[in-house]
Amino acid sequence: MDAASVRAAIVRLAESISDAHQCLERLLIVGIPTRGVEVARRIVAEIERRDHIRPDLGTLDISMHRDDLATRRQLTAMETTDLPLDIEGRTVILVDDVVFTGRSCRAALDAMLSFGRPARIEYGVLVDRGHRELPIAPNYVGRQLTTRREQRIRVRFDNLDGVEDSVRLVNP
Repeated sequence: MDAASVRAAIVRLAESISDAHQCLERLLIVGIPTRGVEVARRIVAEIERRDHIRPDLGTLDISMHRDDLATRRQLTAMETTDLPLDIEGRTVILVDDVVFTGRSCRAALDAMLSFGRPARIEYGVLVDRGHRELPIAPNYVGRQLTTRREQRIRVRFDNLDGVEDSVRLVNP
């Protein structure tokens, strides 16, 4: 995906989310670090541009909720969690750049529930590449890509990486 395709996928996500929710003011869009935060930020900006309502934006560190901590060669750096004080009764949309096995989403669900009990939790991703290990399916998908299990997806953003927005398939 080139920069225009990434932008189109984010617009598609924002439109799908906006169309699915009557009360955008009560919506909380939460990015999973690192690139999920950037996707969430862009979705919120697009919803604001489109609907003139800015949903709340948050970030959620999942590093200590992962189920592979004991098997990782290197621990993931902890990120800041930034959520509104009260998430009770709100609809939360967790946002990540890529869904693969579903394990990051599972960790995000655990982390989110440690802060309270939202009315509903949904899941949005820029790219769905398949190969789930857990019964997790995103509610909102920017783009679906067919991959082999051993391949990787590399998402890059200009403001984070200093290169043009892109999604690339990387062979081992």
